[in-house]
Amino acid sequence: MPVNWKWLFAFGAAALLAHSPQPASPPRAQLPYPVVYTRLSTTAVAKTSGALLRSDSGDTAKLVLRTPDGAERVLTAGFHSAADPAVSFDGKRILFAGKRTALDHWGVFEMNADGSNARQLTKDPGNCRNPVYLSKIFYLDDPAPVFQIVFVCTSDRLNEYGGGLAEDLYTVRLDGSGLRRLTYNASSSTDPTTLPDGRILFSSWQRAHVDRGATGRIELMGMNVDGTDLAAFSGRQGGRIQHMAAVTTGRLVVFVEADKSLWDGAGTLASLSLRRNLKSYKSLTTAAQGLFHSPSPLPDGAVLVSRRTAGSMHRVYRFEPATGRLELVLEAPGAHAIQARAVAPWAVPDGRSSVVDEKTDWAKLYCLNVYDSDLGLKTFAPGLVKRIRVLEGLSRQSNERLKQETLSPLLQRRFLGEVDIEDDGSFHIEIPANIPVQIQALDRDGMALRTTPWIWAKNKEQRGCIGCHEDGERTPENVMAKALTHPAAKLTLAPERRRTIDFEQDVAPVLTKCAACHDGAAPKLTGGRAAYNALFKYTTPGKARTSPLVWHIFGRNTSRPWDAPARKGAPAIKPIAPKRDAKLTDEDKRTIIEWIDLGAHYRGLPAAGGSK
Repeated sequence: MPVNWKWLFAFGAAALLAHSPQPASPPRAQLPYPVVYTRLSTTAVAKTSGALLRSDSGDTAKLVLRTPDGAERVLTAGFHSAADPAVSFDGKRILFAGKRTALDHWGVFEMNADGSNARQLTKDPGNCRNPVYLSKIFYLDDPAPVFQIVFVCTSDRLNEYGGGLAEDLYTVRLDGSGLRRLTYNASSSTDPTTLPDGRILFSSWQRAHVDRGATGRIELMGMNVDGTDLAAFSGRQGGRIQHMAAVTTGRLVVFVEADKSLWDGAGTLASLSLRRNLKSYKSLTTAAQGLFHSPSPLPDGAVLVSRRTAGSMHRVYRFEPATGRLELVLEAPGAHAIQARAVAPWAVPDGRSSVVDEKTDWAKLYCLNVYDSDLGLKTFAPGLVKRIRVLEGLSRQSNERLKQETLSPLLQRRFLGEVDIEDDGSFHIEIPANIPVQIQALDRDGMALRTTPWIWAKNKEQRGCIGCHEDGERTPENVMAKALTHPAAKLTLAPERRRTIDFEQDVAPVLTKCAACHDGAAPKLTGGRAAYNALFKYTTPGKARTSPLVWHIFGRNTSRPWDAPARKGAPAIKPIAPKRDAKLTDEDKRTIIEWIDLGAHYRGLPAAGGSK
């Protein structure tokens, strides 16, 4: 189900397509079942700053029902705005997001397929969008399995990029009770849809890695309907932005992808097979065929999808993934026609059970062998990893003033702790539940070798992984990991005891040892903004191992084979003279490494008792 991302601000992209060749007009298709779609006028788009159906926009959009004979009727005439339709498994009800008045927040509603008996399911202060029906789930404190829906809701915190409010996925029962938050990404989680096995497929914005660019990637992820067992679904396959996924009756995931952000979130179409999702990427359309938006399945294995060409509105088409055949289904003169859904019965996905217990505040993570990696043993050989570092992401609240001294492009991080790995490469840790977490594999010098994307674990969840960036479609060896033979290491310090590291409090004191040996540089190396600026340009925030400052301290290039080549213009490595090197202790060096690995921030958020 589609939701536009608040960081998609390239409003001039449509004009660039004006010079693209116009494809031939496709034939028309006659569908044997009704279709509900969102009709959005160009006037409404202009009033929302050109953003098409962002989580807080889409004003005056209407849901329209089109019958097989071509007749149309507005289903949400009593609403100021309505969008994001989803059809129930029996084809008799429709979920949607709506606003009864212009001043309302977006809420999730359910109505009969004929538009009657609309009732609100959510009563949250944020904007709730993109609802999807889920199968049954059984929690241990429930008398029987129940049906749920999943939806997107804005939060009171900023995403990593700082350009808007982050969004999370929530579930609620069909009677409006049992609200639960599922995702704890440091940025946004959106566009949920249901997989045949009952899991949720969604889009996850990941900006944790500096090698993913300034705005990171939007990747497809999968998880259970209770938020447990988070796993990559698309991985690094395909374009930088992947969203609006739909699952066909032929067990194919069709989604919209792009490398650049367009004003409406449109892009080309691509697919993954449910049989081998991490190894089955296929591009389905090209830019010359137009730009696509909000695919949804049809009973015959094809998909409904909106498409626009240069200078045109979005129209709804029938698209065959196997052949690429396009057939026009409907259009809305003077308006965009998007988010089309067939009003027909669907197979109910598998039910699920859950061990999540919200009365507990911990979760456990284990790894069988960090050396079971897609990097290969030649570059990730046994013995290379000595410890793991676990970090908590500190999201900024929406009312927090961004300080100019916070210049690092990465989110603030805070230590949960470090543990040694076992000699078989395994580890077993207990962490706080429901917070964004990163795990870093450390070498003998304490430098991060690899860093995970943002993950989380639910209350009382016990989740395992095979290795470090391993092939998720392989089966691990049937051995007992040594770390699982004893209790998990507890990394559950209270928040006020979790430390950060920053330039002012931790790195500046180390520089006083450097100033005496750098003739003429003492004013720049005694702390303050000048010193920070002088050193920051020699760092790669989040990657101490690729930072020239670290190369100078250690007298060697500490990059690894999987890193990009050294950047142009990097200074030649000049080791510190032996007599002067003694001035920096191992703790001093570790401080600089930790400072860079955690983001190279000027001013952090130290624990109440100090950052040491």
